Amino acid sequence: MGHARRPLSVLRSLALAAGSGLVVAPFAVLGVAPAGASTPTASRAQAITCPTVADRLPSVPAQAKAEVDRNLALLDTQIKEANTRLVSSAGQGGPNFVQNAILGPLKDKRVATINRIATAIGRVTQRPAGLDALAPCTLTGGGQAGNGQQSAASPTAADFIDIRKVPRSAGRAKTTRKGSRGTFTSRCGRNQNGHHNSANFLVAPGVENGAHHIHDYVGNLSTDAFSTDGSLSRAGTTCSNGDKSTYYWPVVRLRSAADPAQHDSSAADLNIGRVLVPATVSIQYRGNARSKVTAMPRFLRAVTGDAKSLTNGTANARAHWTCTGFTARTTADKYPICPGGSRVTRVLDFPSCWDGQNTDSANHRAHIVFPDAAGACPSGTKAVPQLRMTLGYTIKISKAQIAKGTLYALDTFPEQLHKPITDHGDFENVMSTRLMRKAVTCINTGRRC
Repeated sequence: MGHARRPLSVLRSLALAAGSGLVVAPFAVLGVAPAGASTPTASRAQAITCPTVADRLPSVPAQAKAEVDRNLALLDTQIKEANTRLVSSAGQGGPNFVQNAILGPLKDKRVATINRIATAIGRVTQRPAGLDALAPCTLTGGGQAGNGQQSAASPTAADFIDIRKVPRSAGRAKTTRKGSRGTFTSRCGRNQNGHHNSANFLVAPGVENGAHHIHDYVGNLSTDAFSTDGSLSRAGTTCSNGDKSTYYWPVVRLRSAADPAQHDSSAADLNIGRVLVPATVSIQYRGNARSKVTAMPRFLRAVTGDAKSLTNGTANARAHWTCTGFTARTTADKYPICPGGSRVTRVLDFPSCWDGQNTDSANHRAHIVFPDAAGACPSGTKAVPQLRMTLGYTIKISKAQIAKGTLYALDTFPEQLHKPITDHGDFENVMSTRLMRKAVTCINTGRRC
C-alpha cells in the first residue's frame, strides 16, 4: 500500500479543514451544531451536481486513454473544489453569488477540460460532438434545517426503511439443465488490516484522491492509485487460497449527532463518521442460469453499480440492501433497519457476460455486461464466473435513533449526498490460471468449493 492515504487524527483533520475553510463541515454535514454554533444554510442543505462525462464518451482509443483519464479525474476534482467553495463561502454575497462566483467559473473550467478530452479522442478517430452540453452544473438542495435536524447533505430518516416493510423480491432466474449451479469462494477476510484509501485505479489511475470517498479493500495487499496489472501480480494477498485479485467497495460509516467531529482525511469530501469494519465478507463466484461458464481472462476489470447514480440516473444502479434472515426482501434506494440479531447486508453482483476479447473498456462496462432477466448472456458474449460480494455489518439502530441524528451511510462523492442507490464495487481478476480453472470446474460440475 505504498501510496495509500492513511487516516488523519481528529486534531489534524480539524486543522486541515480550517485551512481549507471547512471548519463547520463536520457539523454541517450531519445537520447538527455544538451549543452556541450556527450552521450555514448552503453547507447544510445544498450541493453542486454536474452531468457525468465518462458514460457519454464513445469508445476511447488506446492512444488517447491516458489523457482522457487524466481529464476525467480533473472533472471530479473541479466538482470537489466547487463544493468546498460552496461550504466555505456560505452566507457571502447577494442572491447571485453562487452563480457568479462558483457555478460560472466551474462551467468555464469544465468547458476547457471537456474540450481537451474531445481533442485527445479527435487526434486518433472522429471527434465526439455535443460534449459541451455537459459543462453546466446546478445547485441542488436548499431546504432549511435548524440545529439538531438532519440536512439534505446527509442521509435523512426518509432514506431508511424497516426491512419487514420491504416487499419480497422476484429472485434470481431459475437455473436450467444446461446451466451451471456450483460456486467457488475466495476467503479473503474482512479488511481487518485496515487497507483504506480514496483512490480508484480503474477509473482514475494515478490520482490519489480520485474516488473522493474511502474504499475497503480485500484480496490484493498493494491496491492504490498507482496499481497496474504488473504491480498487482507481484503483491501479496489476504485470500487464503492465493487469489491475488483486488476487491473493493465504499466504506460504511456510523454518523452520530452525539459525536459530530468523528472524521478523517475524507472530511473535506463531506464523508465523516466512524468507519465500520464489516462483520462478514463473502467473495463468491457463481454460475449462469442458461449455460456453463468459461474462464475469466487474467486482469479482467469490472465494476458494478454507479457511484453517481443520484445525478446520472439509475440505468447502471445495482444496489441491493437487505438484512440477514430477510434476504428475500431487498431495497435499492433505502438503507434497511434490521431487527435485533440481524445484520445490515450489502449484495454487490457483478456483470458476467464477457465479449471474449477485452479485459477493459472506456466506460469499464462495455466489455462485460449483465445477463438478461432469464439469465441468458447476450449474443456475442460468453458466460464467465459471476462475482458476488456480500458484506454484513453489525449496526444496532432504530427509527428513534435515526430521528435524533444517529444513522449510518456510505461514503460517496460530495454531490451524491450519501444515498444508498450509489452503492458500487470494483474488481480486477488476478487469479492464477490454475486457480481460475479450478473455479470454473467447481461451478460447472455443481460443486461448492
